[in-house]
Amino acid sequence: MTSTTTATVTRAEYCVIACAEAWRDNGEVLASPMGTVPAIGARLAKRTFSPDLLLTDGEATLVGLDGTPEGWLPYRQHLAMVTGGRRHVMMGASQIDRFGNQNISCIGDWQQPSRQLLGVRGAPVNTLNNPTSYWVPKHSTRVFVDKVDMVSGVGYDSAAAAGPSATRYHRIPRVVTNLGVLDFDTPDHSMRLAARHPGVTAAQVQEATDFALDIPEDVPYTREPTSGELRLIREVIDPEGLRDREVRA
Repeated sequence: MTSTTTATVTRAEYCVIACAEAWRDNGEVLASPMGTVPAIGARLAKRTFSPDLLLTDGEATLVGLDGTPEGWLPYRQHLAMVTGGRRHVMMGASQIDRFGNQNISCIGDWQQPSRQLLGVRGAPVNTLNNPTSYWVPKHSTRVFVDKVDMVSGVGYDSAAAAGPSATRYHRIPRVVTNLGVLDFDTPDHSMRLAARHPGVTAAQVQEATDFALDIPEDVPYTREPTSGELRLIREVIDPEGLRDREVRA
């Protein structure tokens, strides 16, 4: 497969590539993408460099590349995979802070929040038992906050405060946004700018973040998709272009 030129790739397609890379070398685990771009990324990963990934129809059936049912995944079995660490979920975040604490529950004080959101849901179990990445389609200071209003998904500092039982399987591989890729590969597990999408500067990412990011001297760009990957994205996985509705050019 040959490489493409930057001019032919949309911002949404760079986001797909960045999400797909979250599942590289994961082996036979259940990919649980939440969002259009992560779902495309998971399917791209399975079709290319992570063929052992398990995909679902979003409900209770394991499916093949063409969506054909391959097995039943009842709720109890799904929970067993979560608690056993055989799952890598990519969740959304209404708020996320410098140590990866995520909030999808409420905005404002718990006693009288200004906005009620989804609720904690399965975020604590996800973050303490299996790798949990995040997808944020619009990187802004409203999402990337100094401190979340409520901890739904457990961050590195919260896990450390809870002790070994919380840190044993806790891992946040990456946070993908419409501006770039962030991780926690720093001495104190604070958020780092790992890559920026072409056309984005490190300064723009910092400006859209309400806390000081760890920014290396030379931040690389998100890798280019190959021509084969672009064909899969555009012609096979997402021919209707749903990715561009989630991340506009």
